[in-house]
Amino acid sequence: MRRAAYVFSVLVGVVLIIAGTVTWVVVSRTLADQKITVSDDAPCLAGDLVDGPFSAYCEARIIDTHALNATGGLRYAELDSDDPLRQVAQNAAFLQASLFTSVVAFGVAGMAVLIGVLFVLIGLGIRDVAGRTRGVGEA
Repeated sequence: MRRAAYVFSVLVGVVLIIAGTVTWVVVSRTLADQKITVSDDAPCLAGDLVDGPFSAYCEARIIDTHALNATGGLRYAELDSDDPLRQVAQNAAFLQASLFTSVVAFGVAGMAVLIGVLFVLIGLGIRDVAGRTRGVGEA
């Protein structure tokens, strides 16, 4: 039973590490393919290529600032339906949501890798304890 628990834990850990790493790479490459750079007036990472969680977050924040400046501080739902600035606010909201979704994807991918490492360590711990206690209590 201990061997099965050890093998299962290590296998689950390895799968999580691989899945998290692949997800991180795919999201990063997909963002990088868009060739977006963080606006020069952003409060963080100005001029950086948007290809990771921090640059995506910084770009989403500055998009919000630009949209609010363009709409006089009003958000999409606060603008009249016939206001031409409503399209600006809508596009900004869509871009922000997309960037924040990638930030969440990076977080989930990172968490999967860390949980995978934890599962591998638990599996190795089970193996170690099983090896140390083999024969104990047998007479």
